[in-house]
Amino acid sequence: MDQTFTRRNVLRCLAAATVLAGVGGCGSRSRPLAEVDAALVALEREVGGRLGVYALDTASGRSIGHRAHERFALCSTFKLLLAGAVLREADAGRLSLDSMIAYGAADMVPHAPVTEALLGGGSMSIGALAEAAQRTSDNVAANLLLRLFGGPAGFTSMLREMGDPLTRLDRYEPEMSLVVAGDLRDTTTPNAMAAMVARLFGDALLSSGSRELLRQWMIDTATGTRRIRAGLPADWVAGDKTGTGRAPGMPNRHNDVAVIWLPQRAPIVIAAYYETSQPWPALRPEDDAVLAAVGRIVAAWVMPER
Repeated sequence: MDQTFTRRNVLRCLAAATVLAGVGGCGSRSRPLAEVDAALVALEREVGGRLGVYALDTASGRSIGHRAHERFALCSTFKLLLAGAVLREADAGRLSLDSMIAYGAADMVPHAPVTEALLGGGSMSIGALAEAAQRTSDNVAANLLLRLFGGPAGFTSMLREMGDPLTRLDRYEPEMSLVVAGDLRDTTTPNAMAAMVARLFGDALLSSGSRELLRQWMIDTATGTRRIRAGLPADWVAGDKTGTGRAPGMPNRHNDVAVIWLPQRAPIVIAAYYETSQPWPALRPEDDAVLAAVGRIVAAWVMPER
């Protein structure tokens, strides 16, 4: 079967997801879980490649998923957890967001939109680095923060302390995105990622002020506007953190972790990891559209409880 994901295929998948969502039907009955699961299976079958999804309603504990316990390359989605870890350490008084971290030309790696612009100043505050890592996926900012925590291994240990038993970071940016089939390094599962993000927005790990700051950073993040958030109703408040990978001999990775904040209810967390069917020479908008379709499917599942 031809697995090429053409624009026509994209539109068909998005149309199917829209039907499932029952656009205009806020009073529709709750979608059977089997119907939602089938939509995720059908989406993966249509687009080819491998799609992992886990969505958690933190208000009720309900969840849906597909390949939710399989490992996927983190790519830059780890930066959301890194920003959360920074805020946790600040809440505990073990660091100050105002403390300055020195850096220079030797620290520069590709994709450094904030740190490169401020390179002449010679330093940035820890808080500014955390915001840059989350909002713009700045690789230098992430590496500087990782060194503050003892490198990838030290950060992984922090994740274990925070309640995540599976997510692991083994390398710095940008090498950490080079994950071949079967490699456990720099991977997570959709279930583990969503559960960790849910903890960050619960009461146990962060102060209310830090949760609000992380929430705003996620909402202000512009890298994922064509991914999960593109499939959500326009009046829903959501934020996200993307992860993207492309290298010769490996499938392209289009990942996204999103949080939805609806009025007067606990957040909904979505972790979606998509590996294309083959390594394309460039990143393609139709692959971002796969995650938009995931957003529509999850919105269909949530919609009856609005």
